[in-house]
Amino acid sequence: MKKVVVLGGGVGGTIVANLLAKRLRKDEAEITLVDISGKHIYQPGFIYVAFGKKNPKKLVRDERKLLRTRVKLVIDEAVKIDPLNHKVHLAKGPVLDYDRLVLALGARLVPDELPGYKEAAQHFYSIEGAQRLREALESFQGGRIVVTVASVPYKCPPAPSEAACQLDYYFTKKGIRDKVEIHYLSPLSRVFPLEPVNPVVEKIFAKHDIKSTIFFNVESIDPAKKAVSSIEGETFSYDMLLMIPPHRGAKVVEDSGLGDRGGWLPTEKYTLRTKANSDIFGIGDCTDIPVSKSGAAAHFEAKVVADSVVADIRGEQATAKYDGRVTCYCDAGYHKGFSMTFDYEHPPVPPPLSLRGWIGKQLVNLGYWMLVPQGRV
Repeated sequence: MKKVVVLGGGVGGTIVANLLAKRLRKDEAEITLVDISGKHIYQPGFIYVAFGKKNPKKLVRDERKLLRTRVKLVIDEAVKIDPLNHKVHLAKGPVLDYDRLVLALGARLVPDELPGYKEAAQHFYSIEGAQRLREALESFQGGRIVVTVASVPYKCPPAPSEAACQLDYYFTKKGIRDKVEIHYLSPLSRVFPLEPVNPVVEKIFAKHDIKSTIFFNVESIDPAKKAVSSIEGETFSYDMLLMIPPHRGAKVVEDSGLGDRGGWLPTEKYTLRTKANSDIFGIGDCTDIPVSKSGAAAHFEAKVVADSVVADIRGEQATAKYDGRVTCYCDAGYHKGFSMTFDYEHPPVPPPLSLRGWIGKQLVNLGYWMLVPQGRV
């Protein structure tokens, strides 16, 4: 019997484990999923926690309840991958042997890499961070809020500009928008990461008096002076700093010598096999694939990986390819939003800002638990 080990119980890891359990017979493969906490967290909901629209408890479920019964769940931390001997070493448990290994470990927040970050910045990239930001917003009575990112790449590229829109909506509802200046600092040559969508976001910013500066790559933070400076030589003062924290790849990938300088897993963008080891697959945020680091990408990638692992186990030709497909919804506030679908060959078209776009995001949030982890969509 073959052994398949999946590291990471996020959206990508959960989908691939469930699809393998559905498609492979019990006598064909043993499927094991290793997750450090045993809790499945819906990360797109973090921003709604920050703005008081979502109870954080609603974003967490037991991973065991989302998995098919034949998937073995191991709650432990993978600390070393030995591709030569096909083994995964765990912090507390036994060494796991594998015939195929799937790495769906996500990205790692590393705020300590930017001095002053912990003392100065707010963020919504974890449940705890989102709750702290909510408290800070509730007590904020006016001044300048600077929104920016510490470094690239980072998870969910549209999220910072989406947060700027949510700040505008939040303080408008609170009745103090005239006392709050929102200034968005982009590290790119435009406000929004995707060029075809940028004019749409620029119009939103202009309509709602959200100021912006491009080519601002953070170099340092001075918590005492409440100022953030860029490599390009500009400095902005702030009363609140909302900054996406620095990211790196998964620690076990880095510690096992499988990552690049940022700890990202070098992965072939079509087959999703790692470039150094064809029996190891990469899914989602932990890889260096040239698509947005998001659950939406991991969702589509997981199905390709499941197809390929099934083919490998059965000794068949693996033909599944990932075309770079991503579907993304953005909430612009005021019950308006937009959606984007794109892939390697087809950039997104400029989307309309509409109630329909906003409803689409709410429906995705509501339907996630019933549809996505099980691979039903």
